[in-house]
Amino acid sequence: MTKKLFIFGYGYTARALARHLRGAADWSVAGTTRSAEKAKSMREDGVEPVIWEGSAVDADELSGATHVLISTPPGEAGCPALAGSGKALAERAGDLQWIGYLSTNGVYGDYDGAWVDETSQLRATSPRGRRRIEAEAAWLAFGRTVGVATSIFRLPGIYGPGRSAIDSVRAGNARRIVKPGQVFSRMHVEDIAATLERAMGRPGLHDIYNLADDEPAPPQDVIEYACELLGVEPPPLIPIDEAEMSEIARSFYADNKRVLNKRIKEALGVALAFPTYREGLRAILAAETA
Repeated sequence: MTKKLFIFGYGYTARALARHLRGAADWSVAGTTRSAEKAKSMREDGVEPVIWEGSAVDADELSGATHVLISTPPGEAGCPALAGSGKALAERAGDLQWIGYLSTNGVYGDYDGAWVDETSQLRATSPRGRRRIEAEAAWLAFGRTVGVATSIFRLPGIYGPGRSAIDSVRAGNARRIVKPGQVFSRMHVEDIAATLERAMGRPGLHDIYNLADDEPAPPQDVIEYACELLGVEPPPLIPIDEAEMSEIARSFYADNKRVLNKRIKEALGVALAFPTYREGLRAILAAETA
């Protein structure tokens, strides 16, 4: 049976997933974009582009879709993909096997460095975090209403080719900002794509998945390792109280937690290709020089 993935918001992670599926004879992929230029690159990726600017989606545009992935962030009015496509998805519910929503581990808020799993209380207090919590609940409720298996994926910091500490160091904008005890969870985009592909093959198994690698780490350590790989001196350490940062960048340091990835391993059988940032950064550099 031919399967079709329809993606709302064809961004960095969605493109990696599309690459994973493109080699399978039984998959086709379509995705939304606002840009005609982006539509051209999507065609080059083998992905059917759909120009969508947030208005109502016609059910015909979802023709043949068996799986739907949402990677558009919510705004003050809620999730634009749900507002724009809810009616069309309900009309096509009989054809759908799975809906996936890409959220963030920011919904957990601050745990002072402690571990969190999928059952942990959602403590986010920022407007951005609260909007994510509301969007998660809205998509789960929608899935139950229309009878389609729906899963939430709480993503960490995403890195990969073209978007890593190696790129920051080369660009000259890498900084080693230090907040004692602070760690972040992260995951290579290829491991994220592989996890999503696994989950799509087992719809309805779990409502929520944490995505992260095995080693939450201080951000300054990641920059230092990238410098070591490139053979350059690391930038100086900057105490967070002395660092010039945007309000959004500073808000990330307000939350400190370690994200447990046990469920994706035990339920989905995920074996991380890049269990820590070290393997991930080495692979990025090796691919460039191959």
